[in-house]
Amino acid sequence: MIERIALAGVVLSGTGGIWQIRTEAGQTVDASLRGRLKKSNSGRRADGSLRRDTVSSAAETLKLAVGDDVVLERATPNDEWAIAEILPRRSKLARRSPGGGHGERILAANVDQVVVMFAAAKPDPHPRMLDRFLVIAEANALAARIIINKVELVGDREARERFEVYESAGYPVHYTSVKADQGLESVREVLHGRRSVVTGPSGVGKSSLLNALFPGADLRVGAISESVNKGRHTTVGAHMLPLPGDGGYVIDTPGLREVGLWSLPANELDRCFPEMRRLLDQCRFGDCRHVGEPDCAVREAVGAGAVSTDRYDSYVQLLEELENTP
Repeated sequence: MIERIALAGVVLSGTGGIWQIRTEAGQTVDASLRGRLKKSNSGRRADGSLRRDTVSSAAETLKLAVGDDVVLERATPNDEWAIAEILPRRSKLARRSPGGGHGERILAANVDQVVVMFAAAKPDPHPRMLDRFLVIAEANALAARIIINKVELVGDREARERFEVYESAGYPVHYTSVKADQGLESVREVLHGRRSVVTGPSGVGKSSLLNALFPGADLRVGAISESVNKGRHTTVGAHMLPLPGDGGYVIDTPGLREVGLWSLPANELDRCFPEMRRLLDQCRFGDCRHVGEPDCAVREAVGAGAVSTDRYDSYVQLLEELENTP
């Protein structure tokens, strides 16, 4: 019997059925899918070596996604690599399948955090959009943090006053300026060793910030066109960029505004607002919508200034959207 060559890697991107895989040694290789892949219960033995007996015929068939940890195989050093296994996922970021169906498309797997980046000005920040991104992260059970860039345009004090409600809600907020070299080190630290989805409107300086953090890496995010998602077999709608050294990954994911909310039940939206979540057991009714019900702890907190009026208005707007979504 021929002993097959195997190694582990992570999916960076895919085009035309060929996937770019970064191996544990730091090399990037092309690989194709091998037939019907099955979800394995474990990809390694107790000593950490790769297992060859982990595929179960009764396991769930999975579709490959950017961020998936995989096992590659080939028979000889001259053969092409094939993806033999998709290892278990610890998290995912999903969107509704194209065409308005009720299935899901995994945009990114094994995400550690969602980093939402806005500018203090030019372009002016839109809190409702920021709230939507944060709810998407919460709905996908992913940690989230916020970067407010270009603080030199308004001053540090004004920027902090505008976004202090998010710090009060429990989100880490980083105030940065590439031009003034402000706040960069703290962002570098939270990106190190993690797989981070970096998102936000165009023009907020995502690429400029990343390249200031990692000079010479030529990291460009936000350049993926929405049109890539229109082709079912052409390309995947995300790309994972390795950070220098063993420093983690940045995941560029287009269309994040369409992610997450479609699968969130309306009665669970309140749990996606941390400052409201800690009040839910104080409402008179267990199924309180926090809109017109009596003895609502959330609305009482809004009236007392303990919960931001703007954040509450975002909640009401998103609740109406979810309640009217088929």
